[in-house]
Amino acid sequence: MEYKILGKKDLTPSTLKTMTDSERVQLCAELRDKILNTVSVNGGHLASNLGVVELTVSLLSVFDYTKDKIVFDVGHQSYSYKILTGRFNEFDTLRQKGGISGFPRISESEYDCFDTGHSSTSISAALGMARARDLRKEDNYVISVIGDGALTGGLAYEAINDAGHSKTKMLIILNDNEMSIDRNVGGLSHYLSKLRISSGYISAKATTESFLRKLGFFGRGLIRIIIALKDFFRFLLYRKKPSIFEDLGLVYYGPVDGHDIKNLIKAFDAVKDIKAPVIIHVLTKKGKGYGHAERNPSNYHGVGAFDLQTGVVGGSKSSYTTAFAGALCEIASQNRNVVAISAAMTQGTGLENFSMKFPTRFFDCGIAEEHCVTMAGGLAVSGFTPVVAIYSSFLQRAYDEMISDVCFMNSHVVFAIDRAGFVGSDGHTHHGLLDISYLNSMVNITVLSPRDYKDLRYCLDYAINKCTGPVAVRYPRGSSPFEVSGCLYEDPEDCILPHLSCGTGTDYAIISVGRICSEADKAVGILKEKGYNGIHINLALIKPVPYDEIIRMISGIKNVFTIEEGILSGGFGEAVSSGFVEHNCPCHVYNIAVPDPMIRAASPAEQLKMAGLDADSVASRVSKVLGEM
Repeated sequence: MEYKILGKKDLTPSTLKTMTDSERVQLCAELRDKILNTVSVNGGHLASNLGVVELTVSLLSVFDYTKDKIVFDVGHQSYSYKILTGRFNEFDTLRQKGGISGFPRISESEYDCFDTGHSSTSISAALGMARARDLRKEDNYVISVIGDGALTGGLAYEAINDAGHSKTKMLIILNDNEMSIDRNVGGLSHYLSKLRISSGYISAKATTESFLRKLGFFGRGLIRIIIALKDFFRFLLYRKKPSIFEDLGLVYYGPVDGHDIKNLIKAFDAVKDIKAPVIIHVLTKKGKGYGHAERNPSNYHGVGAFDLQTGVVGGSKSSYTTAFAGALCEIASQNRNVVAISAAMTQGTGLENFSMKFPTRFFDCGIAEEHCVTMAGGLAVSGFTPVVAIYSSFLQRAYDEMISDVCFMNSHVVFAIDRAGFVGSDGHTHHGLLDISYLNSMVNITVLSPRDYKDLRYCLDYAINKCTGPVAVRYPRGSSPFEVSGCLYEDPEDCILPHLSCGTGTDYAIISVGRICSEADKAVGILKEKGYNGIHINLALIKPVPYDEIIRMISGIKNVFTIEEGILSGGFGEAVSSGFVEHNCPCHVYNIAVPDPMIRAASPAEQLKMAGLDADSVASRVSKVLGEM
């Protein structure tokens, strides 16, 4: 497609405001084409971005992105916004090393006002910006764009409650992409919906309310009577009670067709000067404009490179997630006490098959990680074995609940921590680099990090059937680095013991945990070519560290290197260093870990190299230490 509008250099806020209806329709078509062609090559969040094209164009046709603040919740629907705010020429670098992020980033553009990546934060952030504006006596608009899924997170309601109580002026756009637009409501309903978002209605409503309030007690009584009558007639028409948002103190308008630019602009123009928190309910369709995504939006939520014509996604079908999914179903078929819990990521965490095979033993709690964990604690003290499957970076949100509601009671909850380590193109907000450190701070918990698929199967069985307290099994995104998933042991229960992975000699020892084992194996080969002979020990058990077994295996070796796909502070390496001191182990320990968790989007292999965890970097670090001896 020829980008007649997007290709212009003068696509400014004033240009967007003065476009004709036909030009905006053309602009939306160009945006969809650009997003589809880029994501099909680079991967990314597709369905959500296709669904908000008209919404974004309408927003920027009313508000001025150079001074107004627009906060996109999660941020995986911000592609159109990025393109329209000066990043069209860079968009082909989306989610690539050195390119633009798949999420809003303050460091990337002055028009990205808040870093997002996790759910349910936008209203809180926007309320803070609105209060800052008021303190400075400025007049810019502050807008939160939040999806209906993000409203399952409790943080959103904490913010709504605060905004409704304080009556701070701001606009919340509820992007509801799960409801269809009901054309059978009736002509009167359609008329009243249009009336409610008209500037005349809003102005008259505000004037009347202001006049009545001046009448004191009598006027306030009339206001209550009018509101009661309005709610009564609304109930007769819609057969439903007033919006929960109105009960919480927000001014509610909608629903509005999220693909009707003319009406969206009319709605935004009508409400933008209300001096109170306003929520506009917008109905959109995920995957709009691309048939494959419209029919299967969940398959195109976060997608890898795919064929634009057929919709077929490339890449290997085997992964740690699929290995976990298969193992859990197998274990659950033999252990009826096993239940599974998801935080609105049933497909992403591999629990879809479990939910179909054991529907009464599966619970999707929505984007509410804290609730997931505490509910799991309730199941555990009632005799069940809950498996809570959550991405590493998202589980951070339930840190307090893990400690207080599970670990302190030594309850048998199994945490299946997906996306541990580097995640690739989603970047630093989604890396699972902190879990070893935050898990190490918790009492009573056992932490396992399997190296491959078979190891994961044995670790999960051990966690569910052999343990009695809390257990975390962390595993990475993507496929195993081992072509043949062969274990280092024969007895499955030995999965918690350290095992010799490769090498002979006493010049050094490398101790690795999890997937990084493959890089350590390669490093041993590189070091052998340099004349250094040592051993590589791999173990899945991170906490408690099996010091006695490790010390026996490294007997006579003076230089020990730990390597982990996590941060240094509080990590596995630091635990080994302090443990060796306590066990009077006379060797020097060098910790190799991620120096900076802010490593940006790139491939996982590139990120390992950037962190100094690839085989060449590890070998260089070891040879440098040994060469200085």
